[in-house]
Amino acid sequence: MSLTKLKIKDNIKITQNDALLIVDMQYDFMPGGSLPIKEGDKIIGLVNQLGEHFNKEKGIIILTQDWHPPNHLSFASNHPNKSPGEIYQSKGIGPVLWPDHCVQGTNGASFHKNLRTDYAKKIFRKGIDSRTDSYSAFRDQLKDKETGLREYLIIQNIKRVFICGLALDYCCYYTAMDGIEFSFDVFFIIDATKGVDVPKGHISSAIKNMKKNGVKFVNNESFQ
Repeated sequence: MSLTKLKIKDNIKITQNDALLIVDMQYDFMPGGSLPIKEGDKIIGLVNQLGEHFNKEKGIIILTQDWHPPNHLSFASNHPNKSPGEIYQSKGIGPVLWPDHCVQGTNGASFHKNLRTDYAKKIFRKGIDSRTDSYSAFRDQLKDKETGLREYLIIQNIKRVFICGLALDYCCYYTAMDGIEFSFDVFFIIDATKGVDVPKGHISSAIKNMKKNGVKFVNNESFQ
């Protein structure tokens, strides 16, 4: 589905019952990183503006951080004769294998230096279990273990969740879908995200599924 065909909500007023989820703005997902997302660094300024706006309006800002052990099974390097980008599906892993990225304690796992992290009330790390992917900020792909994000949002009386960051068709997408399943009102900030589109068509499929399941789309100009 084309981005130009999306219906964009406007006149959004942020309140203390809203949360901005800034997903995985880490060096390995930026140009020059081990898993670079094209123009991933271009949205940093916009994400910072959103953080400033939410902070001003008493919304809650939350950061997520990919935090993989070196032996993570989503890494092609941990499978003999497999290459990054290769189609691969097993219990909890897939649909493709990735290059080593966001390994715990490395610079690649750090937030980009230009990202305003001082607005954040909380950081949730994911992808810690080597046996399963964990694209969603809420839980792993097997849906066995939660990160604590859902409980935190409920305790903070958050009703609406606004999602931005990297990558559109993976971590942002799965976070949005889990947010819907967990009964939050989910808004996807479409101009404050970039996708990988691996395999080809993955971005279009992700947008179509989000729209079908009730995710609402906004952009930076949607906010009052």
